[in-house]
Amino acid sequence: MVDYLEIGKEVAKALRLGDPVVALESTIISHGMPYPENVETALNVEKIIRENGAIPATIAIINGRLKVGLSLDEIEYIGKKGREIIKVSRRDIPFVVSKKLDGATTVASTMIISALAGIKVFATGGIGGVHREAYKTFDISADLQELANTNVAVVCAGAKSILDIGLTLEYLETFGVPVVGYKTDEFPAFYTRKSGFKLDFSIDSVQELAKFISVKWELGLKGGVVIANPIPEEYEMDYETINKAIEDALKEAEESKIKGKEITPFLLEKIKEITQGKSLEANIQLVYNNARLAANLSKELSLLL
Repeated sequence: MVDYLEIGKEVAKALRLGDPVVALESTIISHGMPYPENVETALNVEKIIRENGAIPATIAIINGRLKVGLSLDEIEYIGKKGREIIKVSRRDIPFVVSKKLDGATTVASTMIISALAGIKVFATGGIGGVHREAYKTFDISADLQELANTNVAVVCAGAKSILDIGLTLEYLETFGVPVVGYKTDEFPAFYTRKSGFKLDFSIDSVQELAKFISVKWELGLKGGVVIANPIPEEYEMDYETINKAIEDALKEAEESKIKGKEITPFLLEKIKEITQGKSLEANIQLVYNNARLAANLSKELSLLL
């Protein structure tokens, strides 16, 4: 693994000293937002993590190398190439590495590379999940199986509201993945603070959250934890408006026969168009919010693990 894994000097030093580190994905840069907003957002997220006392580690695959802690030039490179870069989940890693290609990491692949590097906390926008009509398509994100198997805590604004949230939560329960609401007892739906689905676990302090996670792993219960951190109220979108936009986007995707890993970027782009850019602003703000919580959680966990 040493042959493929390349950890930036700053991140390596923090890990060696046991200092807090927060992993960040790169698909949000390449596929989640247009240039230059994608690069600006990525750099702001790193800045927020530093301001809250942790070291950011943006992750991607560049020229076949598993890179943990991208440089400014590397972030700019991924942002400019955008969707030309391969979207990499678990199954894609060996192909991209063996062919010495570039890859942007999803939640699943970021978790894998985080675990290889020894990073325990990861901040993202929203996790993948069970897609609507999965009973016909079997379209279920690899993120869910990774959460069942890889010991990384994932701070997110819930699941993207283009998914079947009820089935996503059922799937996570089946595989023993705790879903913990941070200062909420309702699972957030990315752009909105509500989804209609209540949570079994709600925790109001970062210290308690860190203790919950450390106990899980100390008990030998493998797998991640989903920390559901709702978008701040001032940035959330109207529930009915966003759901109407999603329904319209899903209909267009079906008519255009867009499937598989291309469905999420397509839907997010269409929703942005339908909402006249409001969904992009909401997306950016919820990522910032997750970065703050992840940095503080990483600090607390570093004292326990």
